[in-house]
Amino acid sequence: MLKVGLTGGIGAGKSEVSRLLVECGAVLIDADRLAREVVAPGTPGLAAVVEAFGPEVLAEDGSLDRPRLGSVVFSDPEKLAVLNAIVHPLVGARSRELEAAAAEGAVVVHDVPLLTENGLAPLYDVVVVVDAAPETQLDRLVRLRGMTEEDARARMAAQAARAQRLEIADIVIDNDVPLAELRGRVKDVWADLVQRAQAPQQPPQE
Repeated sequence: MLKVGLTGGIGAGKSEVSRLLVECGAVLIDADRLAREVVAPGTPGLAAVVEAFGPEVLAEDGSLDRPRLGSVVFSDPEKLAVLNAIVHPLVGARSRELEAAAAEGAVVVHDVPLLTENGLAPLYDVVVVVDAAPETQLDRLVRLRGMTEEDARARMAAQAARAQRLEIADIVIDNDVPLAELRGRVKDVWADLVQRAQAPQQPPQE
């Protein structure tokens, strides 16, 4: 099994790359999706969040009111730390379950938006960074996601710098290209990942 960490700045096209890797045959473990899954209605995770932050963070249907919780935690580092202490271990445990269920020779791609920010690169055999020029990111956020330019720039500034992401990359996918060209680049990366997955494991150094 090859454990791949996939990351990239907002608007760089990481989600599109993960979709294309799944088309190629990757097993995808999406950290954002798991973070929603572990606090779904009826889960111990949601019960722990309500115990920590009160029933006011619930929507009328009993699900987590994410905007309301976000307004509580993102302006308060201590409360954000409390939330992360609840959610991150649950996401980690679920990730390990899904990884353990994958076939022996599988390429398991962990889609982790904050891989750089949280210093998670050592957890993976290979780190793949989806890269795009800041002006490309800005254009996509404004034109495709409907953000204001001010909001888009703020979201970009809140993430790791482009140079920090590139520094931890084993493989960089340049996504300043049309989708047809991106598809070809992802296929080339997939061939590389499969080759790495099939390579015999090196014995530990004495």
